[in-house]
Amino acid sequence: MGVLVGRQAPDFTAAAVLGNGEIVENFNLKDTIKGKKAVIFFYPLDFTFVCPSELIAFDKRFEEFQKRGVEVIGVSIDSQFSHNAWRNTAVADGGIGQVKYALVADVKHEICQAYDVEHPEAGVAFRGSFLIDEEGTVRHQVVNDLPLGRNIDEMLRMVDALAFHSEHGEVCPAGWTEGKKGMDASPEGVAKFLSENEGDL
Repeated sequence: MGVLVGRQAPDFTAAAVLGNGEIVENFNLKDTIKGKKAVIFFYPLDFTFVCPSELIAFDKRFEEFQKRGVEVIGVSIDSQFSHNAWRNTAVADGGIGQVKYALVADVKHEICQAYDVEHPEAGVAFRGSFLIDEEGTVRHQVVNDLPLGRNIDEMLRMVDALAFHSEHGEVCPAGWTEGKKGMDASPEGVAKFLSENEGDL
C-alpha cells in the first residue's frame, strides 16, 4: 500500500497494555479514536536501544498531545506481556516506566503489514508514524529506518499545522510553527507570502 496519506487508516483489533497498566485483549483502533485525532507510531522491539528514547520522548510530550485532543498509540510485534514487562522496568535499567499511552501487541505482524512498515528482512516494524484526523483519514506519515530515531516535536508541529489548516483554511508553508502566518492557496497568496517572508525560509 505504501503511502497511506489521504486514505482511511487501517483498522485493527489486538491485545494491548493501556496507559493505566490494564491489559486488554480486544483493543480496537476505530473505537478508541472515534471522533478524535490520533498518532499511531510503530517501533521495532521492546527492550532495545533507540526505541526506549522514542517511547519516553512520546511520554514526556503526552500532555501536549492530550491538550490538542490527540490519542497516542504505540505498536510493535512484541506481546502485551513483553510490553507490560518493559513498562514495569525502570528507565535506569533500560525500561520505559509507566508510559501514559497504549502499547499494542502486533504479534501476528498484521498491523505493521497493513500500514506497510514491516522491514523486509528483519521482520520488525520500521519507525513509522501516522497522524490521523477526526474522520479516520491519514493526513501525515513518516517512516524512518531502524537506526534513525524520530523527532516527536515534529509530530506535534504537524498536529498544530493540521489544526491551523482546519480552522483557518490556509495552508502551512515550509517550517511553519504555531503563531506563524499561513498562506492562502492561490497564486496571489503565494506571491504575498513570499514577498513578506522569503528571507525567513
